[in-house]
Amino acid sequence: MKITGFRSLYATHDWGRPTGDVNGVVTETVTTVPVLIIETDAGVQGVGLGAHADVGRVFDAVEGQDPRAVTALYDRMLDWVFKAGHAGTTFGTIGAIDMALWDIKAKLAEEPLWRTLGGRERFVPGYASGLEYGLTDEEVAALYTRFAERGFKGGKLKGGRSLDRDLPRLELLRAALSRNSRRPALMLDANEAWNRAQAVRYVAEIERSYDLTWIEEPVRRWDTAGLGFVRAKVRAAVASGENLTGLEQYTPLLAADALDIVQVGSVWGITHFLRVATLAHAHDLPVSPVAFNGNPIAHAAAVVPNLLTHEVQDLAFPTGLDIDQEFEDGGIVLGERPGLGISVDESLLSPKPPAARPLRPDGPHVRPERAALRMVAEPDVHDDPAVPVRSEETR
Repeated sequence: MKITGFRSLYATHDWGRPTGDVNGVVTETVTTVPVLIIETDAGVQGVGLGAHADVGRVFDAVEGQDPRAVTALYDRMLDWVFKAGHAGTTFGTIGAIDMALWDIKAKLAEEPLWRTLGGRERFVPGYASGLEYGLTDEEVAALYTRFAERGFKGGKLKGGRSLDRDLPRLELLRAALSRNSRRPALMLDANEAWNRAQAVRYVAEIERSYDLTWIEEPVRRWDTAGLGFVRAKVRAAVASGENLTGLEQYTPLLAADALDIVQVGSVWGITHFLRVATLAHAHDLPVSPVAFNGNPIAHAAAVVPNLLTHEVQDLAFPTGLDIDQEFEDGGIVLGERPGLGISVDESLLSPKPPAARPLRPDGPHVRPERAALRMVAEPDVHDDPAVPVRSEETR
């Protein structure tokens, strides 16, 4: 059995709302979901989700190989790009191919991937994470009420620029989830917007009113000393790792005891998640996947002994992808369909990528000019024209 080719397709996901964080908001409610199909000479096809812009370069590492040798092919792909490095889009491409190969392997075994990987139960505990930074307070309350109706007992807000904004929204989150728990888990994600002093002051103020379960990415992802500093000064757990690519980027953080919760980005593939989970387990640390459309990593999350919780960003799936999973009892219930459980209706997908758009200075993936350099962690007149400016008479 050999890998013979690939196809790149593009689905869309209608969030029904703007999505974003402190670094910016995507005002369009519909976003693109890249889908990679790996072909074999046996007619079995694998599905991988996630951006794979480097597939033309990386695919040579697996073409003609037996797709069942998944972990060996993962290392072969890393070796293939050794000199240029495997971060960024290259690592995302490797992750998408890896995901598709695991899908093939489980399909050949005629069982869902969670069983192929050794899972005993199909339920994966989760938390609600609506990427809701661009919503009004009323919309935030309505969104997390919908999550609460599916039994979720924990939720995460995007914030970090204004306590006057974040504190009331944490109360809205707590109120929505309190139908399922007397003490719902409340998390805040600052998306690397602070320096270490800002982080400690901000979280300390929140903790005057709320029992914060974790603070996510309080400082830059690679700032080992900064993450450790914050961890020593706040009660909340410190979570980070979704943007790290490769075990070598996690090792310094774990060696320095800088994290309480090890996060892994779903877009980096199945093998990467399993290896990071094992590394975290060796340090007696829990692991938590950061979601992507269709939650493919949930299959791997179901089998690791140190899973804490899986992020759930939406209760709907991309157009053209029928995914065998449900959201009940505050988590993901995986199905019995072979592989990742993803059926693709190619008539509803596009064979062409969307037109490339330049990165906008207002985000969502552009770091603000004054991030971590403000005296106080709040917007000023240069960031938000709605912020009032005192007249000379009142200065």
